[in-house]
Amino acid sequence: MIGFKLSSPAPAVGTPVARRASLASFVTRASFTTVAAFAVGACATGASASFVGYFVSSTSTSYAGQDLVVYTLTARFSSPHVAVLRASNLLAGDSDWLSGFWHKDNHGDPATNGRLSQQFGTWDPTKTGSGSVNRPYDSYLTIGGIAGAGNTTQADANWLDGGSGPSTRGWSRPDLPDNGTLGWFNDDDDNEQGSVGSSPGVANTDVRLGQFVLSAGHEARTFSLTIKYGNEYSFSDKYEYATDSFTLGAVPAPGALVLLGLAGLLGGRRRRSNFA
Repeated sequence: MIGFKLSSPAPAVGTPVARRASLASFVTRASFTTVAAFAVGACATGASASFVGYFVSSTSTSYAGQDLVVYTLTARFSSPHVAVLRASNLLAGDSDWLSGFWHKDNHGDPATNGRLSQQFGTWDPTKTGSGSVNRPYDSYLTIGGIAGAGNTTQADANWLDGGSGPSTRGWSRPDLPDNGTLGWFNDDDDNEQGSVGSSPGVANTDVRLGQFVLSAGHEARTFSLTIKYGNEYSFSDKYEYATDSFTLGAVPAPGALVLLGLAGLLGGRRRRSNFA
């Protein structure tokens, strides 16, 4: 696998963050948010070294004859005293990459609860259900911790904008709305759920941000995402914002990265205006 990295400006609110490319077996990562032509002007000074990048680990499994790949997305930090508060501006390189996720959760319909499906489901981590029967096969989003009834992650209002079907569904849907502004946040800053080392089953340098379940043999999908984070002991300190990318599957060709970089560049002003 080959990793790609292109620099970009950080959000207007906050300090720009440096990013370093990294490769490891079973870990897939590609960094980008704009095209190389803008890279020189985009590099910022005074960057924080705390945020290392997004990392994706994968596990192959199957359920009822359906072969699956389960991806765990985390944000990695070089400091142990960091907590993530919010993720925002989720942007896909292709609109086709916003659907096709598998869910096996208790989304609210008794007729389909607990059924492995691409047509029914929710991204709400509190509705995943059993940690052994449901969670290993369910797609969900979170700020730290793991899916379960006590998880305090909430969806932001941008889930009501875009995508197919009634906009009133919020994140109680199996797909992701196509608006480039999707976000989720920890509704309880004091519970340390988003702190480094507080996500069971991942490296103690990481904060879990989500789990994505796709069919085996799927096309690689690349997304960009912005996170807001700060000192876990004092949220009165200045927050940092970091924008980076992650890939579910094999790292795509450079052309795909350029296309997504252009989309991010053109929509950056609109997306940043939705980041609180």
